[in-house]
Amino acid sequence: MSLEIKVPPVGESISEVVLSQWKKNDGDFVEMDEVLAELESDKATFELPAEKAGTLKIIAKEGDTLAIGAVVCTIEEAAAGSQKPEEKVNKAEQVPAQAKENNKAYASGVPSPAATKILSEKGVDPAALTGTGRDGRLTKEDALKAESSKVSSQEPKPASTQAAAAPTIVNGRNERREKMSSLRKTVAKRLVTVKNETAMLTTFNEVDMKPVMDIRAKYKDKFKEKFGVGLGFMSFFTKAVCEALKDFPAVNARIDGEEIVYNDFADISIAVSAPKGLVVPIIRNADSLSLAQIESAVMDLAGKARDSKLTIEEMTGGTFTITNGGVFGSMMSTPIINAPQSAILGMHNIVERPVAVNGEVVIRPMMYVALSYDHRIIDGRESVGFLVRVKQLLEDPARLLLGV
Repeated sequence: MSLEIKVPPVGESISEVVLSQWKKNDGDFVEMDEVLAELESDKATFELPAEKAGTLKIIAKEGDTLAIGAVVCTIEEAAAGSQKPEEKVNKAEQVPAQAKENNKAYASGVPSPAATKILSEKGVDPAALTGTGRDGRLTKEDALKAESSKVSSQEPKPASTQAAAAPTIVNGRNERREKMSSLRKTVAKRLVTVKNETAMLTTFNEVDMKPVMDIRAKYKDKFKEKFGVGLGFMSFFTKAVCEALKDFPAVNARIDGEEIVYNDFADISIAVSAPKGLVVPIIRNADSLSLAQIESAVMDLAGKARDSKLTIEEMTGGTFTITNGGVFGSMMSTPIINAPQSAILGMHNIVERPVAVNGEVVIRPMMYVALSYDHRIIDGRESVGFLVRVKQLLEDPARLLLGV
């Protein structure tokens, strides 16, 4: 009796997935709950487990787009080791037709694959050589020796033959094509949609990161010892954003039809670069978390993103997004809104630059920050005010603790 393994429901907004990779081969015996394949939706990658033990019968191929509920494979009910010994022997003794043809060819003196490659690279005609291998087959050693003898004994080719020879290309100009992943296609569609359907603008400011860096340098060891996580920049920015959202609630809102939906909580989306593309997991209720709790959440989500273990729930929702292009060396950029949110904050790299402080020129670690926002819901006064508030909190981190 066979059991059909189907694509499971993975989220209300997801209607199809892509079979990205088989973890087992057709005909393999699999145990219950053993991972059979990886499926990729437009938001995440997840595993397809075996629902019972038995022999795997593959139906869908890698790269296929499958609707929710579509049959991916079947499992034939059988016990491990049920195959008869004589069947295993017979199967092992079977010789593929192609292998038989290859054996016939070798008996006629055709070169081995390794010899063929060498002779082709050196321009030596196999027909002019005598093989020392079994049944006269040309071996790799024969090909190597032929190359040296060719240098000493080969006659010059006629001019017409030399002119007709294909030119050798030292640096190749190859191109390759890869099918876009479901995640990449969805990201592309959403980015274009945001550009076309929102009145997106970006405002910039700069932050003196010395106060935050001084705190990190002073307390990072004690912080690590007490909480078990490092004290990074993301927790300071997340905390500053949460405080600024309280003062400018429109930045934390979204448009739904003809209504504006305001949130009295802050679910902060953190853009993370994963092996299969950009993902945006969410720190829930970030406004009520401490710096240590935010750092723990960031570390946990980043680890899941790298291992492709994020769930749909961990990436669904969010009221505001923070993205850090600075880790890749970006000095300034205009981040694109993560719809249906109305704003996104872009962090950039920290560069020591001369700035004026109290009438004197000093060298400070400076960072440009950018806020892209939907002008349909957020006015210029609110966008600038929000970014200035974030700047104030980061340049005077004590405010983050005191809430002033």
